[in-house]
Amino acid sequence: MTVTQQQPLVLPSCDPMTPLGLYLHVPFCATRCGYCDFNTYTAGELGADSSPEQWHVALEAELAIAANRLSPVRPVSTVFVGGGTPSLLGADGLTALLDAVRRHFDLTADAEITTESNPESTSPEFFDGLLAAGFTRVSLGMQSAAPHVLATLDRTHTPGRAVAAAREATAAGFAHVNLDLIYGTPGETDDDLRGTLDAVIAAGVDHVSAYALIVEDGTALARRVRRGELPAPDDDVLADRYEMIDERLCAAGLDWYEVSNWARAGDPTAQCRHNLAYWDSSDWWGAGPGAHSHVAGVRWSNAKHPGRYAVSLRDGELPVAMVEELTPVDQHTERVMLALRRSVGLPLSELDSEERVAAVATTDAGLTVLRDDRVVLSNRGRLLADGVIRQLLVH
Repeated sequence: MTVTQQQPLVLPSCDPMTPLGLYLHVPFCATRCGYCDFNTYTAGELGADSSPEQWHVALEAELAIAANRLSPVRPVSTVFVGGGTPSLLGADGLTALLDAVRRHFDLTADAEITTESNPESTSPEFFDGLLAAGFTRVSLGMQSAAPHVLATLDRTHTPGRAVAAAREATAAGFAHVNLDLIYGTPGETDDDLRGTLDAVIAAGVDHVSAYALIVEDGTALARRVRRGELPAPDDDVLADRYEMIDERLCAAGLDWYEVSNWARAGDPTAQCRHNLAYWDSSDWWGAGPGAHSHVAGVRWSNAKHPGRYAVSLRDGELPVAMVEELTPVDQHTERVMLALRRSVGLPLSELDSEERVAAVATTDAGLTVLRDDRVVLSNRGRLLADGVIRQLLVH
């Protein structure tokens, strides 16, 4: 791939009728979680040129440029507001954000519109406002139901608040509610995870995301592990925890459709369509500080700091920090990596002759199965997904 810094963004021509996804990044957080390395900022880390009001003006300016660059304007089938903590904007702020999208893009009649939310900054009135604005899906950061696990992660919400928020969202009329979990936190026990899963299942949500804790360089958690205050996550423990999650969620009527995601069985609408677009290597425009985009084989990212981001857009320029032009080999590699993580698997037709031989070897080893001419990870293979992918990409 060709990677360039601060190069003018040039996009190939696209079918104007191909749906587009929009990702909107809200970079604000009330506090910083110890494990988080996302592009987020607390109030004390922002300068005078980085207020939420200035961010909103800049983000709408980016949406206007995006609509112009993609002219004729393509229909938008998914919108995902992430962060950061989008719920800090309140229902009115998120409504204004969605209004800005509608001023520049046409949403499809069945558009999926999601926002992430911290349970502590939600309420029944918040969910009522989101539903009235046109949001169709809510994703809540739960992480764990165990108080000491939340404390290790520096999460500020109380243990029962995430489940209460999920029930409030459902009561407001949301058909699609996700709870995000993190497993393998130092100090977490099997019983802690069982209690978390009991709470998730009792909440009755139609979607669960569960991610193994990764100790990212530069985070407070990484510093604690480096000093020996906390042990690093153990791979064998993570594998056992993953199997527990899968077994419990499947028994409760949620099936995996991507290695870290489960949705209500038999209900395709429960799956997150926006994330499916990522995994299908479809097109999306990421607006906001540090947001990433992909259109027609070109990928780019924005300047990370909200102040620098806003200054570029005040000058009428896209705040592009990096551009990658994906070669056919790059695109093939990504298709294999992403498709194999999904339960529908990877079509054999995507593989060349050497890769098909490697695929047979993974099947013989019990890591994959062949289903309708597609390579699908076995239960064991899901625990070793990255290694299976490397084995297939033999070149």
